[in-house]
Amino acid sequence: MAKKYIVTLNQAEQEMLTSLVTSGTQRVRKIAHANILLNANAGRSDHEISQALSVSVPTIERVRQRYVEEGLPGALTPHRTTRKYQTLLDGAQEAHLIALACGRPPQGHGRWSLRLLAREMVKMEYVEEISHETIRCVMDSNELKPWLKEEWCIPPEQSAEFVYHMEDVLDVYHRPFDPLRPLICFDETPVQLISETRQSLPMQTSQPVRYDYEYRRQGTANIFMFCAPLQNWRHVKVTERRTKRDWAWCMHDLVYEHFPHAERCVLVEDNLNTHSPAALYEVFEPAKAKSILDRLEFHFSPKHGSWLNMAEIELSVLSRQCLSGYTPDAETLVSETSAWEMDRNTQEATVEWRFTTEDARIKLKRLYPVLHPVENVKEPLPIKV
Repeated sequence: MAKKYIVTLNQAEQEMLTSLVTSGTQRVRKIAHANILLNANAGRSDHEISQALSVSVPTIERVRQRYVEEGLPGALTPHRTTRKYQTLLDGAQEAHLIALACGRPPQGHGRWSLRLLAREMVKMEYVEEISHETIRCVMDSNELKPWLKEEWCIPPEQSAEFVYHMEDVLDVYHRPFDPLRPLICFDETPVQLISETRQSLPMQTSQPVRYDYEYRRQGTANIFMFCAPLQNWRHVKVTERRTKRDWAWCMHDLVYEHFPHAERCVLVEDNLNTHSPAALYEVFEPAKAKSILDRLEFHFSPKHGSWLNMAEIELSVLSRQCLSGYTPDAETLVSETSAWEMDRNTQEATVEWRFTTEDARIKLKRLYPVLHPVENVKEPLPIKV
């Protein structure tokens, strides 16, 4: 039986399709369609082409039809048709759906699913019937995304304690550079050590690298981050724990190894219980502890305000660039972080801090205590002796 759509390629089209098939750089579907056209032009039947190329007969028929109706570009790269779903919800029903998705799911369910939302919409008689795909389309087009959550450090409002530490740190950040009083930001983070139970299989032709799904926990380690943003310098120290003793030795290294010629290091760090100047007296002799303290100027970031510590930004960069995969042991962690530190210091990467105290008093006005007019005028009455 004669074919309705006959493929007849000219010489230029044949040469172009032959080059496309042998290039090895095109998409698989495009190469398959090119092979179908070449075989159809040679006079082979759809059944023969299907057996030779492992392609279904309906696909071969569609490629023939597109070539006849749309030409060679349409046969090789057909236009994608977007499936449209009828919107069954009006404004009020959509508002009910969003309010439902923003609320708590029914008892026995940890979260909302599309089918659960569709069922609840019918159960509450907002609609007579609705599919989960319509729910998906409505939720996707809405500006509110109830299923998205972002972990954020939320500061307390109207907190004089928070404001005091915030403005203190911001003032330190805008001091001019002084080599005798370098600015050092200090922070820390734990790292999980995880190793593979089986060796991964290397990449092969048309086969990606394959990993086993089992992993073994190898304990934990801790990373201390020193960052001098005005000098484009950072240093990573790996320890087993993050105790007061570890912190005290970090302070020792800071003043005696990293900045031995500085009169005093201006240190910005979190106000953790391990960051106690008294810890120096628990580790070193009193004279040495005092000499270390005399060369340190402490400025603590506020609680729930760790974003004010520029060392946290460096830790974030370290996590993304160096620690995105699993680290099997402490030795590998030391090697990888040392290489990252050397490369980043060589590039002289730094943090450009632009947030000022004036910005904070405008953008973070809600954090400042509200003073009543009477309190602004009256002073405490002195005690008469």
